Amino acid sequence: MLPAILLFAFFVWEPILESVRLSMHSAKGFRTEEFVRFDNYIRLFQYPVFLKALKNTVEYIFWSLIIGFFTPMILAILITETVHGKSFFKIGIYFPNIIPGLATVLMWRYLFGEGKTGVINILLSYIGIEPQVWLNNTMLTIPLITIILTWKGAGATALIYIANISNIDPALYEAATIDGSSPLKRIRYITLPSIFSLGKMMLILQIISVFQILYEPLVLKNGGPNNASISIMMLVWNYANRNMDYPMAAATSVVICVILIIFSGLYFKLTKTKEA
Repeated sequence: MLPAILLFAFFVWEPILESVRLSMHSAKGFRTEEFVRFDNYIRLFQYPVFLKALKNTVEYIFWSLIIGFFTPMILAILITETVHGKSFFKIGIYFPNIIPGLATVLMWRYLFGEGKTGVINILLSYIGIEPQVWLNNTMLTIPLITIILTWKGAGATALIYIANISNIDPALYEAATIDGSSPLKRIRYITLPSIFSLGKMMLILQIISVFQILYEPLVLKNGGPNNASISIMMLVWNYANRNMDYPMAAATSVVICVILIIFSGLYFKLTKTKEA
């Protein structure tokens, strides 16, 4: 186990500890100068955009649970219940994962283009609907970005659910069919309880993943309009790559890490208590 432990320590724990150390110093570039204790954290919490980015990130998580959490489950159940063409549908839902992430964002930016140039607006014009300003609408920006995330990642998650469903004892379905149970009842009383534990794990993984959303709002609208789509990870990007303020970027990263650790701990404690 020693090689794996050393690699984990070098690539995970060492960067985390280095970020904590850097966040408590002032610096020129990566060269630390003066130990400033928690001054960078105080500056961060006083920065108005930080609260906006944190609020937006929570909204991303909310919409990802509304739109993106149940979609892979539904796809997996539908494909499992399909009699013919299962392989075709599996390839179809996984195909978006093959496309590079940046190419996916650029494609959707073209689809949601403003005025008469966007593909969706062109299609809507055929049925008499005026062009919409999709990504410039502050109420729609985060839900639309969440749709892009779901389109990109739902297929891979659905395949995990399909693999889990395939391990269910076929005798359970046969007995239910003999008893005259409808497909909906089989899904409710056999399939869903069997994937419940996997669903809990996928829930926490999805929240952690969405909490670190970066290049979708960055490429689509650069965090706009008026910081309506900026995420907390994008704030780290701005500190590090635009302001060259690496201590502030490190402080923001440490705050993200602490939030995710607290959330994960509470989640596992609550679920463990419920199971007990």
